[in-house]
Parts: sequence; structure tokens; C-alpha cells
Amino acid sequence: MDKATFDSYVLQTYKRVPLTLVKGEGMRVWDDAGNEYLDFFPGWGAGNLGHCHPAVVAAVQAQAEKIMHIPNVYYNQLQGELARLLIERSFDGQVFFCNSGAEANEGAIKLARKRNPAKRSIITLRDSFHGRTLATLTATGQSEYQQGFEPLPAGFAYCEANNPDMLKAMMDDSVAAVMLEPVLGEGGVLPLTAEFLTTARALCDRHGALLILDEVQTGIGRTGKLFAWQHYGVQPDVLTLAKSLGGGMAIGAFIVARLHCDVLGPGSHGSTFGGNPMACAAGIAVLKAIDAEGLLEQAATTGARLQAELQQLAQRHAVIAGVRGLGMMWGVVLKQEGAAVVTRCREKGVLINCTHKNVLRLMPALNAAPAEIGRAMAVLDEVLAELAQG
Repeated sequence: MDKATFDSYVLQTYKRVPLTLVKGEGMRVWDDAGNEYLDFFPGWGAGNLGHCHPAVVAAVQAQAEKIMHIPNVYYNQLQGELARLLIERSFDGQVFFCNSGAEANEGAIKLARKRNPAKRSIITLRDSFHGRTLATLTATGQSEYQQGFEPLPAGFAYCEANNPDMLKAMMDDSVAAVMLEPVLGEGGVLPLTAEFLTTARALCDRHGALLILDEVQTGIGRTGKLFAWQHYGVQPDVLTLAKSLGGGMAIGAFIVARLHCDVLGPGSHGSTFGGNPMACAAGIAVLKAIDAEGLLEQAATTGARLQAELQQLAQRHAVIAGVRGLGMMWGVVLKQEGAAVVTRCREKGVLINCTHKNVLRLMPALNAAPAEIGRAMAVLDEVLAELAQG
């Protein structure tokens, strides 16, 4: 591929890695030179089933031969089926379909604001990440993403993660919603505590606010349960999803508890391509494959092994300050910046990510094989040893 041509014609909004991927299968991807890599960070967690899962590929191919787009003024059988599957696996309510996590979170914010005109404030967390639309960018508790886009929408406030006392002090009857990631992804793979989530639920109930859980990264099995809130038993009023729901196809959604389903009526919200047949066919295939292949159980077992191996690495390498995460979503906190580790791992055939400057992020597919986990850990071990030697 001519990278100069690409850079000339594609807007430069990403810091691109010098790698051109052309093929994927399971945990493996190949570049245009034929080099093979283990992908331990498939699309920010979009690849929960790995690349090109056969069931997802077959569903998309079959649907492409029937109809690829249905305007949302008509009924779409696949949209209804996917909504049913999601509700049966979450809580009683209804689903709105869109195309991305940012859109899902934007819709959740609109719902919270429209529900009660007297309630305008939305509390999110410092170091959170909710998207790059103007409202979700403001909801994101990281100023580096907001710079240059001022003036930002009013009405957002930021609480420190896992600080229930601070949240209590911020809550009053003007709060429309508290919006949380059960595990902060871009914020350094930081799981929220059961105490904090339980406190947030109780405070929302007390002050008549909605609890919105952003499971764009943690949803659809990433943490060893289909949704991360199920670990804690803290049910949200609104649940936002995207990334892995489509198995590689672009899709987003938010689930609204039955009590609040009448807030967004006809004309109040929409999406031209949201819930299109191709994306819904993929989503249905993803959920059915997770059930048929026992991938939640596998993710819990494999995730425990991954955690144990990372903790062993922490004992061998002084540069590791800690290991944290849940299921198949893990962060290795370094005592220095981690970009060089990511680069060296890639050169050795393993793709990982670094977030928050010093947290190595690993999010392998739910169906990753033990040998693939072992290979990636061996490479990371080698790279950290090289780092210690300068």
C-alpha cells in the first residue's frame, strides 16, 4: 500500500501505527507484507469473538443478498429480534439502535435531559471516556480531549472514581443522571468498586436521577459476564453498548428500563443507519455464538489465567506497578510510559495498546486459546526484560 497516498487523502485525526492490516482470522491478523500477529487489542474490544468469526461472516453474507438497508419508518424484523435477545439477557425495557458508542451515549444523555426539564446536571467520572461528539466529549472526564472544542455544553460535573463520599457531596435534586463506565477503559483499565456502584445506584434513587452505565467496552462478555453490571448486581436505568455487539460490524445501542421508555417519543431521536439489517444480523450471530460456544464461561476461565500470568510478570519485573482489570480486560500499570513496550511487542508479533500513557491494555477475544495467551505472555516477558536492560 502507498502510505503517502493514504496520508495525502485521509484526514489525519489518528496517530497511525506503521502497519497495514489486510486479513484477520480469530486471534490472528496479517499485514500487507504477509507478517502474522496475535491481536490482543482487536479494535478497542470490538473483536470479542476475534476476527471474522464464521457465524458472523455467514450472517452478514446471507443478509447482504437480501436487503442491506431498511429506513426506520418501516419495520425491521432483525432489529426486533436483536432487541429481544438483548432485553432477555439484561433487564425489562426497550432498545434504540445507532451506529457507535458515542451515538449510544449521546442518546442516553438526551433521554436524561428530556425526562425532567428541572434536572439538567449530569455527573460523570474523572478520567472517563464516553465518545467524541460534542456532548460525549464533554461527558468525558479528560481535558486533553476537550481542548480546542470550547465552548463545551454546560451541565457536566466530574467525580473521582471510587470516591463515594465525593459523589454524595455532588448529588442533589438537580442531577439528571450519573453516567459511569463499570471499568474505565481509556482511564487506565480501572474497575469501579462494588461500594461505589452501589452508592451511585442508591443516590440516583434518592434524588430521582437516572443511572447510566456505559458498557461500550465492557459489554457483550468482555468481563466474563455478558454485562459488567451483572458482577455487582447494580442494574442501570440506561445501558449503552457498541463495539463488540456487531462482531466487527458497526453498531451501537442503548437499553432503556421500561419505566422510562416513553421519554423519547416519535421525532425526538433518530438514526438513518441505526439498526440496519446488516448490523443486526451480525449482532444476532454474536449473541447466539456466545451462548452456543459457552464463551462467557470460557472468558471467565481464560481471564483468570491471564490475570495469574500477568501477576507473575509483575513479580518478575520491577517496572510493573500493578495489574488490574476484570475478565478479559486487563491493564498492566507501569512505572514509566509504555509506548516503547507496545512498539517492541508489535515487532515481535503481538499487538497490544497503551492507555493513560503508562497502562498496557490487553483485551484478547473471549475465545482466545491457552497457547495464544501463553505466546503473548512470553513476548511481553521478553520485552519487559529488554526494557530493564536498557
